[in-house]
Amino acid sequence: MDLSVAEVGKEYVIKNIETGDEELKSFLFSLGCYSGETITVIANRKSGLTVAIKDARYNIDKDLAKAIIV
Repeated sequence: MDLSVAEVGKEYVIKNIETGDEELKSFLFSLGCYSGETITVIANRKSGLTVAIKDARYNIDKDLAKAIIV
């Protein structure tokens, strides 16, 4: 499933990043978002999600969340 439908407060392991946009993949990698890494959805709002990756929190939009397969 993709991250946009993940439960708030539950920890997931990233399986894949599904996008053909290399710039987007590079951006996500710079955040520490890559296969095998854990990610937790802190909040899910209309505008996007707040996620925790390693020791940091990030706000991402729904389209970006749909590219992250957990």
